[in-house]
Amino acid sequence: MQNEASTAASKVKGIPDNSSIIIPRLVCRDPAGEIDFCEAVFEAKVLNRRPGPNGSVAHGLLTIREEMVMIEAEWPQLPSKAPQADGSSPVMIFVYVPDVDQTIGVAIEYGAKILVAAQNQFWGDRSAVIMDPNGHVWTVASRIEQTTAQERTDRWSKILHDQREG
Repeated sequence: MQNEASTAASKVKGIPDNSSIIIPRLVCRDPAGEIDFCEAVFEAKVLNRRPGPNGSVAHGLLTIREEMVMIEAEWPQLPSKAPQADGSSPVMIFVYVPDVDQTIGVAIEYGAKILVAAQNQFWGDRSAVIMDPNGHVWTVASRIEQTTAQERTDRWSKILHDQREG
C-alpha cells in the first residue's frame, strides 16, 4: 500500500503549475471584506472562495497580477490570528501598482488608513504605507525613476549625512 502511494506521489509535481512559490496567507476577522478590498484596490482576481461551517467566507485564493495571496478566516485550532487594527502588524506586504496615488485613493474609499503618506524615495519609487480594514499593512509603490546602484548609494549616503548633521 505504501509503495502505491509513493509511486502516485512521485508522479505529482511538488510545486503545482501556475502557482506562486511563496503565497502570503492573510488571516482576517472579515475574509469577505478583505477579498472585496483586494479586488477593488489591487484589481485582484478571485480564483477560489470557500465557505466555512457557518456559511460565511473562510478562505479565498486571489491573484494580484500573477502573484497569489490567500485570505483566511481565524480558526480556533490555529494559533495565527488577525492583526490588531493599529498598524502594529509585524508583517508588511510590498506591492507594486501602476499608479500609487490612484491606488491610495481607492484604498481610502474602501476603508484603508494611511500610515505613511506617499512620497518619492531615493531608490526611484513613489511609495506609501496603508493599513487595510482588517489591520494588514501594505506598502504600495510605483517606479517613477530608473536609478543606478551608484545613484542609490550616493543618495542614501547623503540622507545619512544630512541626518547626522541635522
